[in-house]
Amino acid sequence: MRASVIPRQKVVNKDKISCGASAVGAKAITIRQAVFIAGILNVVGATFIGSHVTNTIRKGIVSTDILADPNLALIGALSALLASALWVSFATWKSLPVSTTHSIVGAMIGFGIMAGGFSVINWAKLGAVVLSWIISPAFSLVIAYCMFKIIILVILSQKDPFEQALTLSPFFIGIACFIVVLSFLFKTPLGKKLSLGTPMALVIAMILAALLGLLGMKLLRYFFRKSGRKGAEDIFRRIQIGTSCYVALAQGANDVANAIGPLAVIYFLVNTGSVGATVPVPIFLLLFGGVGIAFGIYMAGYRVMDTLGTRITTLSNTRGFSVDFAAATTVLIASKIGLPVSTTHAAVGGVMGVGLARGLEAVNFRIVLKITVYWLLTVPAAALTSMCIFKILQFFL
Repeated sequence: MRASVIPRQKVVNKDKISCGASAVGAKAITIRQAVFIAGILNVVGATFIGSHVTNTIRKGIVSTDILADPNLALIGALSALLASALWVSFATWKSLPVSTTHSIVGAMIGFGIMAGGFSVINWAKLGAVVLSWIISPAFSLVIAYCMFKIIILVILSQKDPFEQALTLSPFFIGIACFIVVLSFLFKTPLGKKLSLGTPMALVIAMILAALLGLLGMKLLRYFFRKSGRKGAEDIFRRIQIGTSCYVALAQGANDVANAIGPLAVIYFLVNTGSVGATVPVPIFLLLFGGVGIAFGIYMAGYRVMDTLGTRITTLSNTRGFSVDFAAATTVLIASKIGLPVSTTHAAVGGVMGVGLARGLEAVNFRIVLKITVYWLLTVPAAALTSMCIFKILQFFL
């Protein structure tokens, strides 16, 4: 669902930030560590695992006919780039987690309307984007709520939560690894190239999940035998660090090629004079985008991490694990059924879910309402900004 027209060095990627926010809020890692891990793994994912071909206009929300005129395509890429950058930067300054995905879509819609009128917009597919604003956080909320309730029931309410957490760690590590492996096989370009098919992918994911779950338990027992008994939260702290690292790596692999779309458009317009529905992305542009993400997160990512990790509800490591699991599961299922969702929205829903598991009073609904308003404004704000910039650039170019 990424309308691949914004390079991430210009836009602090909220989907990347959200993947580390729960770990920061749960004190599994510090903000500095989260920024470092997310930056490095996004560069690695973008450069070595990511796709080397990108769609110039993602998911057919805007007709590719508007790319026929090279001058319009160039102006449109610049307009969408600047519009998305301005909106997401403004939201970051306000410490609010809006979706970079939807900012890009909105900016492309603005370009499409200015270049070809309302007829070039696929309103049905745009409706799916709007629908995802409800489905994504709601589904993630339910999963996170249920997962945390299960953890309370089988671990935290037991006589010896630490030993119970160690005993059941293969299950929780296993289900996390199951989602991780499936996400890699179904969502990353490298995984898709394997073309294993759903049945084979499920078998491989289950086998690896079982093996990694047992290995994880052995490592945890060895570690705590050396360091001494602690609490159940310490066990989930180590599990959560692993899940956060994977999400950063996988999202770098998934998103950077599409986000670098406008640079690829401009690059090929300059070199060939035309651009089609897809263009190859040179490795140096992928590296440029990955490094841009790292700098964006370093410069301003802490603002959104603080909102997601601490201001909606109080997070512990068990709650943070529930959030990570819920967000990853939601995005995986949505991608399999073809529904465009934002990791940011899923993460916010997950945080609300673990908060509601402790009661309504545990959730800061004032912050939730503020975030929701910005979500609703994202597409129209980016579209209007893109339209204005398009007219200005058209006048000068």
